Amino acid sequence: MENYEEGMECYQRALHIDARDYKSWYGLGMIYLQQEKFGFAEHHFRRAYQINPYSSVIMCYLGTTLEALKRGEEALEMLEKAIATDNKNPLPKYNKAKMLVKLGKLNEALEILEELKECTPRESSIYALMGEIYKQHKNYDKAVLHYGIALDLKPSTFDAAKIKAAIEKSMVPDELEDDF
Repeated sequence: MENYEEGMECYQRALHIDARDYKSWYGLGMIYLQQEKFGFAEHHFRRAYQINPYSSVIMCYLGTTLEALKRGEEALEMLEKAIATDNKNPLPKYNKAKMLVKLGKLNEALEILEELKECTPRESSIYALMGEIYKQHKNYDKAVLHYGIALDLKPSTFDAAKIKAAIEKSMVPDELEDDF
């Protein structure tokens, strides 16, 4: 609920009672991640991971934090470990696909997204990212198709605005966009 101060107090009280409460370490990591205090987030996620090294969710958010700290190789390793730990959890797979897009490994990312589409067909962010990949491949028809599917799946208002902007940019090829 974005009441970070109160949330931090609750987690810290829980840690005073039991310093091995990985959920409190994780909770504090999430607060710091949302506040973009990535160094603090990494510390807290690492403590949670030390206590519970079998949680793909903790690994996933630790990977996300490492990516934010510009430690891409470590982040990718952690996401792969999260996937290996729980292959049914779509979050680390999606985050890995996003990282691969940033690294320019579009075909690898597309393979992961195709797999994700099968197990979570109603997740708009998957289709939006596929649209972005097709746009980068200059396959504008497929890009618009996937953006449209993403919109049909009722994303948040913020995501819908981003998708609509991406559709508009897909309608104007990059060469023409540069002229404006």
